Amino acid sequence: MQANKVRVLIVDDSSVVRAILKTTLSGHPSIEVVGIARDGLEGLAQIQALRPDVVTLDVEMPKMNGLQLLDRVGGKIPVSFVMCSTLTQAGAQTTFEALEKGAFDYVAKPQGGFAGNPAFRGELHEKVLAAARAKGRVRQIKRGMTSQAGVRRLPPNNARGWVVGIGSSCGGTQALAAILPTFPSNFVPIVVTQHMPAQFTGPFAERLNKTCAMQVCEAQEGMPLTPGTILVAPGSHHLRLVRRGVQLCVKLDGGPTVSGHRPSVDVMFKSLAQMCGSRCVGAILTGMGHDGATGIRALHGAGAPTIAQDEKTSLVYGMPKEAVATGCVDQSVALSQIPHATSRLMQRGAPTQVASRS
Repeated sequence: MQANKVRVLIVDDSSVVRAILKTTLSGHPSIEVVGIARDGLEGLAQIQALRPDVVTLDVEMPKMNGLQLLDRVGGKIPVSFVMCSTLTQAGAQTTFEALEKGAFDYVAKPQGGFAGNPAFRGELHEKVLAAARAKGRVRQIKRGMTSQAGVRRLPPNNARGWVVGIGSSCGGTQALAAILPTFPSNFVPIVVTQHMPAQFTGPFAERLNKTCAMQVCEAQEGMPLTPGTILVAPGSHHLRLVRRGVQLCVKLDGGPTVSGHRPSVDVMFKSLAQMCGSRCVGAILTGMGHDGATGIRALHGAGAPTIAQDEKTSLVYGMPKEAVATGCVDQSVALSQIPHATSRLMQRGAPTQVASRS
């Protein structure tokens, strides 16, 4: 056994899912499955006894469910949780609750032939390894997607005719929930691409709408971009922009994946650059991979200001790092400063600061 293997505990009440996860995880040379538990109580005991690096965690289980287990462990033991989520609206809601309670990320629960899919295998390996690297980190993301109480919003912004685009992946659910409520109700249109299953983007937008002064919804074909609205790309389509007269509208594209994803941040950013030129701001948040880096180049080439979340506050410093490496990011700032930086850049109308390279 390699001394540096990631030690994983599987907690799930389904024998089929347990077997699939064990086989899939054990197939990676850097991962070792050290234990299996059938419910939350067994999982809690094994977390305390085995001290794994990562726990793959089901939600609905007898005796103690996944959310209750997260409450019990809650930062007391340095371990990261990857939720195994069902691709349903109910599964989406419980997954978002788990992320609020400190889970690292989630994967869709394997079903039938899907379990042997190379994409599922790659996603599970990638997220478990990333979760291990984040083990024990104190999150600097303020959670709480169910109330507007105590939200400190930006002052009014007099900019007009601008659009803001935000792209994110792993950790983006929590990051977006932290920053989007700070934008005032009359802010310029915001379009968001978050890597997420198609069944999750609608419920995610609904949850955000409860805390945001702006109106948040899942983008639909032909929907106009208007001040005070945040449009979230559906998990099944790329989000592009088109002009109908003077009005910018949504064009959904169900074509092939781009940069490994659909929806793709690169597609959205390139469309913003083409349709808006210098009168848009592109912000890239936490996430694995390189999606968004090509789009950042396009925005920069069009004269648009660009922002990346800094390494310290990124749950996964992958997408922001790749964007910064292009030399086309104008500001690299903490998550909490992204709304303020966005507002300032629109008021000034041009990039004002070169990011430090990582």
